[in-house]
Amino acid sequence: MKKIFKYILFFYLAINIFSFSIGGENFFNKGLELYKEKKYEDARFMFERSIVFNPKDSNSYLYLAKIYNIEEDQDKEEKNLEATLLIEPNNEEAILLSMKMALKKSNYSKVKDLSDNFVKVCKKLCEENKSILENLANLEPKNNDS
Repeated sequence: MKKIFKYILFFYLAINIFSFSIGGENFFNKGLELYKEKKYEDARFMFERSIVFNPKDSNSYLYLAKIYNIEEDQDKEEKNLEATLLIEPNNEEAILLSMKMALKKSNYSKVKDLSDNFVKVCKKLCEENKSILENLANLEPKNNDS
């Protein structure tokens, strides 16, 4: 009788753990689907649920940052970008978005630091870095030693 109880308990726990791990992935995929449909409030809810199941899901934080960018909530956007980079420091899209945010805030030194890191990790978005650096060169105050 004890053996049967142990087997039942084992299978119950195994099934719950399996469904728990798959649940977080389903929330992210559903959130991504909603994001593409421009249903940002519903997508945000799904990405937040995904984070509850998997707190180390850098993609959920990244998409939350994108939603907050659309909603123009810079504080929440920045926090989610920082979380993304904390989990995945080489996420080129998060670095690029952080550079754009720092550029908006006129934080030129941060843009340069992020750009140095971005050059090391970029694979797909390398051209974006060049345009940001050009914008930075045009915006930075010139040193006039007259």
